[in-house]
Amino acid sequence: MQNKPQMVEAVMFFNERGICKEMFFPEFEALLDGVVSMPEFADEQMRMAYLLINPRLMIRAVVFFYLDFDEKGAADSGWNLPLRHLADNAGRGPDMGAGPIRLACRSQCPVSWHQMHLWDPSLAPGKNDLVLLRDAVRRNALGMLVEDDSASVVMPERLQMVAEETWQAPDPARAANEKLAEQKDQEHRLKTAQLIKQQRLRISTLGKQYEEEVARLKLGIAEQQRGAQVEIHKLQHALRQQEELNATLKKQLVEQGANYQKNREDMTQQLRALERHSRTETDILRAQFEGELQAKVAAAVAELKEQVAIRDMELAYRTEQEVGSQRELERVQRERDEFASQGGEQILERLSKLGVVFVVYHPGAGHLTIPLQDIARYQDNPLSYAAAKCFVTEAQYRQWLAHYQQPVCEAVLPSGERCATPIDRVETPSRFVLGDSNCCARHKTGSRLRTVSQ
Repeated sequence: MQNKPQMVEAVMFFNERGICKEMFFPEFEALLDGVVSMPEFADEQMRMAYLLINPRLMIRAVVFFYLDFDEKGAADSGWNLPLRHLADNAGRGPDMGAGPIRLACRSQCPVSWHQMHLWDPSLAPGKNDLVLLRDAVRRNALGMLVEDDSASVVMPERLQMVAEETWQAPDPARAANEKLAEQKDQEHRLKTAQLIKQQRLRISTLGKQYEEEVARLKLGIAEQQRGAQVEIHKLQHALRQQEELNATLKKQLVEQGANYQKNREDMTQQLRALERHSRTETDILRAQFEGELQAKVAAAVAELKEQVAIRDMELAYRTEQEVGSQRELERVQRERDEFASQGGEQILERLSKLGVVFVVYHPGAGHLTIPLQDIARYQDNPLSYAAAKCFVTEAQYRQWLAHYQQPVCEAVLPSGERCATPIDRVETPSRFVLGDSNCCARHKTGSRLRTVSQ
């Protein structure tokens, strides 16, 4: 009995050079069940594609997804992605020979909470992942059964003859030209439609990357502004303290001068009293007194002038630092405006120079690629790094993470206990609103406001 070709499910592996491995879906299921392992992919995250192939070796659906392997080459035991469901419910993609395919990727995912486990294919000329898949399927390295496309024979009894009076000698040249023109027009339409679909998918991917880059830059600039404002406040506070200290020193200098003047007057009176007793002794005491007094006054004045000069220099330095900080703030604001006004092409040029060195997973942010220059910042505070990737603050990310791990109502009842009513989980940190997303319908902030207004 001859086997009839059917729709085939296959999985293909990608690396930096292109497609590196092909297998049928049952083999892939055995890999997931731990029956077999792949040591060549040990401790790596592989880019993979799930395919539905018709008997004519044409692709009907594609799902681009990630799969992690441990240090022994075994697949992630917690991986559970409904590939067939995603393929059946995916949006329309380009025409790869058998009509528009169903395409599921990161920028076109029918199930939003699986988006973080998918990746976007490259559609660049010369490195088009869809073209690589089409060529690999046509090579048929898996040995799939192919449907015979030979034309079926028409039975004689099904043929119909036109009435004899309508017979007319056909014009072979005209018929051939019309057929050729119609064929070229049809090919042109198909190529145009396929090109439009590919460009739309590429524009959608680039737009999403541009939005993520702009949001990341805005968050970084906002953090720089907050840091500059804090530094300016510190410098202003130090400047006020320095001014108060200078005023205190000047006041002390005036008081000491007044004390010296008073002491001089007292000594002068003593000298006048001694003049009545002995002229010689008076001259000696006067000379001694004048010398000591001049020395003490000169030393005190020199010390105070030195302190005032030092304080003036510190005050000038603080003022210079404040001016420098103000200029730095203005420069950061100009850079923010420049970054905000940059086009998608410049941002893509910068992204093309980055290389992936580490991949981590955080709830809400998914699999994050960490460039080499960000490793130290990630080690210092992983939650802050993940919050920045989700475009929220670290505090908001911690609040969302507590809600994500235990989605119950956190409102406090009059008895002092928590409500603890199960609620719907908010999957995205940026959509989490404290007092609303972590409360049930009875304790939400909006419900309380409506109750009070009524």
